[in-house]
Amino acid sequence: MKKHCTISLSGGMDSSTLLLRCLKEYDTVTAISFDYGQKHKVELERAQELVDYLNSNSETHDGVSGNKHNFEPITYQTIKLDGLSQLLNSSLVEGGEEVPEGHYEEDNQRQTVVPNRNKIFSSIIQAIALSIVGRTGENTDIALGIHAGDFGVYPDCRQEWRDADDHTFRIGNWDSESVSSFTPYLHGDKFDILKDGEVLCTELGLDFDEVYKRTNTSYKPYPSGNSDYKSASSVERVEAFIKLGRPDPVIYEDEEGTASWGKVVNHVQKVLTEHS
Repeated sequence: MKKHCTISLSGGMDSSTLLLRCLKEYDTVTAISFDYGQKHKVELERAQELVDYLNSNSETHDGVSGNKHNFEPITYQTIKLDGLSQLLNSSLVEGGEEVPEGHYEEDNQRQTVVPNRNKIFSSIIQAIALSIVGRTGENTDIALGIHAGDFGVYPDCRQEWRDADDHTFRIGNWDSESVSSFTPYLHGDKFDILKDGEVLCTELGLDFDEVYKRTNTSYKPYPSGNSDYKSASSVERVEAFIKLGRPDPVIYEDEEGTASWGKVVNHVQKVLTEHS
């Protein structure tokens, strides 16, 4: 196994699966979430719930905990970027326009782009990774859950952006040669990520539903914390679960109350058919 990894953990399905992958491949994992004034702040609650669940199932440092699974507890912190949402133009932040519904490849989904978001997050993650190198004298990796399914709408999820960001990091910092990138899903989509999550849950001895009910992909969650199923982010997630052949363990909701999985699937299949 490799030594250290620092991961940007949003609380969504992609980065949560990436967290499992990091637990499988690294000795120690530091997970960082960001509160940037996003409307779907429930994702931060889910991230904390998932970390708590995983840590309760991890091997303690002294190896005495009854020890369920062979990974070290996660170091976790949420960083507040106070006031940032007031300066950003995006439907995802407080004060922004209504989050659009529909298919995730439609042009209106550009409203959900948060300007330079991944660069902001990446810069902080890079600084933390370099600090780990400075404290330990050992190499560390930076893990990001960017994937090909987001290329069309989010330019900062593409290979070109990743390469350019890595270049500026290396010319702007001492010891940058001790930090590497880990982006295992860069050329996959949400279904590929979910498939990997299913395998990882088995390999780590974790309950798949317990893991994924502690994630949020919805950009329009209800006050209850339940997910909508009409925003593009939810459509993409539901499509992945349909392909996997198992129901999503999160609770979905609409104007009429809690929505059955069958109702959710019917809506998403209709959206996919209309888009094809």
